[in-house]
Amino acid sequence: MATSKSAPAASSATAAYAATDASRATAAAPDASARPAGGTASGLYPNRPGFRPASAVPVGGILPLDRPIEYNLGRKTAKLTVRNTGDRPIQVGSHFHFFEVNRYLEFDRDASFGCHLNIPATTAIRFEPGDEKEVEVVAFGGKRRVIGFNDLVSGYTGDEDVPSYFPARMKAFRRVRKAGFKIAEASAEASSETSSETSAASSAKTAASASSASSASSAAAPHSASPAHAERTASAQRPRTASDKQSRTKK
Repeated sequence: MATSKSAPAASSATAAYAATDASRATAAAPDASARPAGGTASGLYPNRPGFRPASAVPVGGILPLDRPIEYNLGRKTAKLTVRNTGDRPIQVGSHFHFFEVNRYLEFDRDASFGCHLNIPATTAIRFEPGDEKEVEVVAFGGKRRVIGFNDLVSGYTGDEDVPSYFPARMKAFRRVRKAGFKIAEASAEASSETSSETSAASSAKTAASASSASSASSAAAPHSASPAHAERTASAQRPRTASDKQSRTKK
């Protein structure tokens, strides 16, 4: 008996909820006349047909453009000389952050920060053991946040507080050196060569000055005199006495 009495109550409650949902849906539905003629209510996806090729294209087919495609225009670029110091081939893809490539590639890593190879997407450059090649890198576009790779940056790689304060870049430079990645620091080599040339020039100047001083002292020093000359010089410098005057008078 209890079961037969509760069943009608449950059915009436369900019917009431259904009626309420239906009324809500009807109230929320927008007026069809208010919709844009060519699309949805938001207007973000207009009801226009997409691109249709003139002839049938098989699945995976390619439709080449009738003119050259230009890419990476107006971005910062840099040319780097890269040498593979390892004993295995190393291949670098087009969009790998070049600053973080294999540690056995030796080049100016600081100049490649925030850049990838300036080659078409999906292509790569291969470096055989001992190979040395000149490549061009180009700055990343978009938000320039580089995440992953060798986890040397995992952050922003664009310009920061120009011209001198680059905290993210400075942290990355410290990490890459601490991790033992090969770096060809041209500026350091140039400065060491300059200092060597400067020290050599200063040594030459010091030697020339010492030689000149020696020559001058030699010229200023008196020549060694003979005993007779020394005696005449001493007699000439000795004060004259009365006996000297008498001897001269007799002569």
